[in-house]
Amino acid sequence: MSKPIYVLNGPNLNRLGRREPEIYGHTTLADVEKMCRAAAGDTPLEFRQSNSETQLIDWLHEASDEAAGLVINPAAYTFTSMAIMDALKMFPAPAIELHITNIHRREPMYHKSLMSGVVTSVIAGLGARGYPTAVQALKEMITEAEKETVPA
Repeated sequence: MSKPIYVLNGPNLNRLGRREPEIYGHTTLADVEKMCRAAAGDTPLEFRQSNSETQLIDWLHEASDEAAGLVINPAAYTFTSMAIMDALKMFPAPAIELHITNIHRREPMYHKSLMSGVVTSVIAGLGARGYPTAVQALKEMITEAEKETVPA
């Protein structure tokens, strides 16, 4: 696999480990990146975070042209951003929406993801270990898709 996997993180995730650790844990975003790189192995990985909706959309456009697969934790934009949802609709490869917490066990405002209907799958509630789980699952999905496109 020569194309990278993109891991995109939305607002406030740069504060992981310090922001509401009773909800999100003590793992930092730097720790999450290390876990993702370990799970990716030899597969190239683009790991990014932004508090800007505009930046996330630009990265999604880039990923649509460059990435073999995508993990996205849109954070609060999950519930508000039709623009990010529209950008995800254009992504042509496997995409996993990821949440550190189980959004369905939280307050009602967190129950309706705008992204879930346009991604391949959703991982929620595994904590920070959801990230390497998502990267590993993407690698398997990409390998399966590549096998399906190879003529017999």
